[in-house]
Amino acid sequence: MKKQLIIFSFIALLASACGDAFLDVEPTDRFTNDTYWKNREHAEAALNATYAVLLEDGIYGNNVSVMYETASPNAYNYNNNNGFNNLAQGVHDAANTAVVNNTWRNAYLGIGRANTLLARIDGVSMDSTLKRRFKAEAKFLRAVFYFPLWNLYQGAPLILEEPDYAKQASLPRNDTNSIKAQIIKDLDEAAADLPLSFTGTDKGRATKGAALAFKAKVLLYAGEWEAAANAAKAVIDAKTYTLYPDYRALFYLENEGNQEVIFDAQFKFPEFTHGMDIALDEFNTVAPLPNVVDDYYAKDGLPISQSPLYNPAKPYENRDPRLTATYTVIGSNYKGAVVKEGQYPRTGYGQKKYTIYKDDIKPAITLAAGQSELNYIVLRYADVLLMFAEAQNEAFGPGPLIDDALHKIRFRAGMPDITAGLGKDALRAEIRHERRIELAGEGLYYFDIRRWRTAEKEMNTDIYNYKTQRIDTRRFNAQRDYRWPVPSVAIQENPKLEQNPQYGK
Repeated sequence: MKKQLIIFSFIALLASACGDAFLDVEPTDRFTNDTYWKNREHAEAALNATYAVLLEDGIYGNNVSVMYETASPNAYNYNNNNGFNNLAQGVHDAANTAVVNNTWRNAYLGIGRANTLLARIDGVSMDSTLKRRFKAEAKFLRAVFYFPLWNLYQGAPLILEEPDYAKQASLPRNDTNSIKAQIIKDLDEAAADLPLSFTGTDKGRATKGAALAFKAKVLLYAGEWEAAANAAKAVIDAKTYTLYPDYRALFYLENEGNQEVIFDAQFKFPEFTHGMDIALDEFNTVAPLPNVVDDYYAKDGLPISQSPLYNPAKPYENRDPRLTATYTVIGSNYKGAVVKEGQYPRTGYGQKKYTIYKDDIKPAITLAAGQSELNYIVLRYADVLLMFAEAQNEAFGPGPLIDDALHKIRFRAGMPDITAGLGKDALRAEIRHERRIELAGEGLYYFDIRRWRTAEKEMNTDIYNYKTQRIDTRRFNAQRDYRWPVPSVAIQENPKLEQNPQYGK
């Protein structure tokens, strides 16, 4: 499937309507559910169309994955792209924030396609082993699409049948426990029938490792520490994945699908593209903040406030190499030139990760908006190691298994091991710091500060916009903002959807 997702003509069918019910006539100019599901090619096309929803706005498309950085202390979004400034400033509501509406809508688009395949594939004449695998992939994808409905909105209608508007348009919200249970059930059943890996044109599809890693993520977010540690350990023990040796090159276009990538959302020019390169570089839309830059340790493994290696006159020397592998700082190399003051005007910094550009090579062309095909990595092995370390520490406290997981990540980065003999609380702080640094620029810190319940501490602050020379206020209401509002459009269509507290309809 690598770089080969194709939108087929039957997608309109999967999205829903069958026309005027009183007309007792089968359409002859297009497929219907009753005429479509005949052979393996039909089933595979339907599965590919389900994968394609990963690229939709609010899932992993339209730069949204990285834009989550700007609703965290890591970065600033100057133009309210997708409504992320609304989230950062705490002024989002049920109607004014695009990502809130798009995520809900497209999650159900993916769920509907997965449900249709699961409902119809048993009637298709095809190899039984392949059929089981297709069903397992659909269950994995359904779990992925239900994840934001559970994690962000914390409750939504749980629909497991193919789309039927008449029956499903007035369903109430299910609670978080019901949705989480279904997500785990889907991932367990998927893992049982998915292979360890794919090759050739199937490379990039969901694997057993992807199902187990996503299960670990869900359990981690739920605070089920022992179960999360066990799921992550299963991925580690399978020895299917290893860290890519070069942290900077891990995200290069030519290294997509490397040994660290467990699952990614796959783009292909010109059919399935995004504008991440121009947004990050030319527009400086995701502008890193001094808060995250200052959090990178010195090369001796100490915070810059404590390290004798840190020189305020040369603040970017002798720092964790991941700093200049992730961000542009004044005096560093990028795109074959030295970064100059004012080049990234919003905050003084830019983001390299998730652009195609190299440090020492001047690009032959500059991508225009909507021309990038760099995949977004949904799950990678370093994240699994960090999930294991965190869950293991919370469940059992410090130990050699945690030390080994953190050693692998820090060794790859060129950093010394964490201080030996730390207690549980001190080790927790180091693991959280390591997650922030290792995964910086990937949009995950927003979700981390929410599940750690530290968002009200980290987001109630002000930031300075260098270009406009003004203070921008950020706010997080702990009584409200740990849940997203249910979109007002969804409530208008289904009044039985109960709104989350402190949000208007």
